[in-house]
Order: sequence, then structure tokens, then C-alpha cells
Amino acid sequence: MVVVCWSVKGGVGTTVVSAALALDATRRGKTVLLVDLAGDLASVLGVDGSGIGVSDWCCASGGAGVEALDRLTVEVAGGTRLLVRGGSSWSEAVPERLVGLVDDLAARPGVVVVDAGDLWTAAPPVGPPAGLVDPLLGVAERSLLVTRACYLGLRRLSRQERRPTEVVLVVEPGRALDRHDVEAVVGAPVTIRIPMDPAVARSVDAGLLARRTPRSLIRAVESS
Repeated sequence: MVVVCWSVKGGVGTTVVSAALALDATRRGKTVLLVDLAGDLASVLGVDGSGIGVSDWCCASGGAGVEALDRLTVEVAGGTRLLVRGGSSWSEAVPERLVGLVDDLAARPGVVVVDAGDLWTAAPPVGPPAGLVDPLLGVAERSLLVTRACYLGLRRLSRQERRPTEVVLVVEPGRALDRHDVEAVVGAPVTIRIPMDPAVARSVDAGLLARRTPRSLIRAVESS
């Protein structure tokens, strides 16, 4: 199963949601590969993400085949494997390598969770190219838009063609819009509601999300 998490506004929690889904699937005994296309997962999970990663593989014309991808992963506490972003510019990615990556991820057993990040502002060289993201969304069983009930974010969604199969709603007190407003705009159901919790921010800032996953985050994703 391929699960792609994405957003149309930075800072809404796409990386945290991706990590939480992967950690939860691992706890359930599934084989999990977490793929970082955005660049922050290693930091929040407390692992070394400075080595060669997926962007480097995608830019290596004529380099090692897809069998090399497993050698680029690092283990996260609990058993999740993380394929780090790497240091290469996405603008240098070889189209054939992007196709090979999508085919490999789609064929893998277990669960593949992809953090695609902000697809509105993070264009190459920072964010992944459409030639990778759109095929991944095409093979994904779950395409999760991570958002807050934010008018500006929802307005951006209406101005681009990608549509999710589900919505992860980060719930903030005091918002004028609610779950039903979000579903009406997006055209997809809210299947996960994550309450704002200072404990999540503390775990993220300390790089301890994998070792000290807040209960509020676990409860939010474990029934999804």
C-alpha cells in the first residue's frame, strides 16, 4: 500500500502526519518504508539524515538500480525504515529514474508512506517535481491532504488540479471553519482529526517523535 501525504501550505504538519502513520503501521506489525521527499523527517524522528538519499539516487543517471534504495535507508526507533531525502537538487532528477522509483514503491510489500510536503510553494529544486509526485498520487491507495481549517490554504487547493482521497484535519481552537466546511471545499472526507497539542511540538523540536510519540497523536492516527 502506498500512502502519500501532502499539503498546499507549509507548516501545517505534513511531516508529523507522515511519521505518525508510519510509526503506527510499524506498531501494528507491518513492514513500513517511510520516504522523505520534503527533507525534515530525519530531524523530527531523531536519526541521521545526512547521507545519500532518494534525491541523489534520482539524479544519478546510469547509477545503481532500485536495489540500491534499501541500502540508503536508516532505521527509526521501533523498526520503521526511512529513505532520507539526500542532498541533490530535484531539478536535476533524471525522468527515467523517477519512473523507476514510482514503479519500485508501488510494487513493494507492506506499507510505503511518502511525505511529499508542500506541493504549492515548494517547487524544484526544494520540492519534488511533478514528474514524481503525480505518478505517485496515481498509484497511491491513499492520497492524504494535510490541512488546517484555514481559508487561505483551502483557497489554494481550489486553484490547482490535484485532489486527495482523504483529508487529515489539524484542529485548532477558534477557527471559523469546521470539518464540514473543509469537506465541502475539498470534496473528500476528513478521516483523521489531529488536535493541536503542545506535546507534539515539544517532541518534534527535540527530535524525539519516534521515541516519545504523544498519546494524542497516536490516538488520532491509530483508527485510520
